[in-house]
Amino acid sequence: MVKNNRKQQKKPRVMFISSTGGHLGELLQLQPLFPRYSYSLVTEKTKTTKSLKQKHKHVGFLVFGSKDHKLSYPFKLLYNCFKSLFLYFKFHPDYVVTTGAHTAGPMCCLARIFGSKVIYIETFANIDTKTITGKLFYQFHIANLFIVQWKDMLKLYPEATYGGWIY
Repeated sequence: MVKNNRKQQKKPRVMFISSTGGHLGELLQLQPLFPRYSYSLVTEKTKTTKSLKQKHKHVGFLVFGSKDHKLSYPFKLLYNCFKSLFLYFKFHPDYVVTTGAHTAGPMCCLARIFGSKVIYIETFANIDTKTITGKLFYQFHIANLFIVQWKDMLKLYPEATYGGWIY
């Protein structure tokens, strides 16, 4: 009896992670791809993101933090580093896909340390300037694949891949 190899193959485990707001909006444009993978979704816990648990099977939340709050942000970032470690081992992704920003940093660093591939998509909102996350991911080679959505961004990130718009 011949077994169907396609059924035997496991789907790659992919974690999609971003901060809330526009970064999450961009990431969710990739939803048509989600069923191809054994996926998890990670973002910050806010009133608007709680409903993601109803739509997606594996959702993880980090603490919402803004670098505008200079006193509390370092503590929230530290907490999110430990929570990212927990979520990483809970989902143990083969790939981490992110549109940024600060929330994704610790997770992507962990992914690189533990052997997962990181795919970073620079935000659609920037046409001719680098984001802070983009600068860091590019300079320190955190992403295995660095994608820009505008051809002009290749001038700023010459080793990036032009992927076109997510929208």
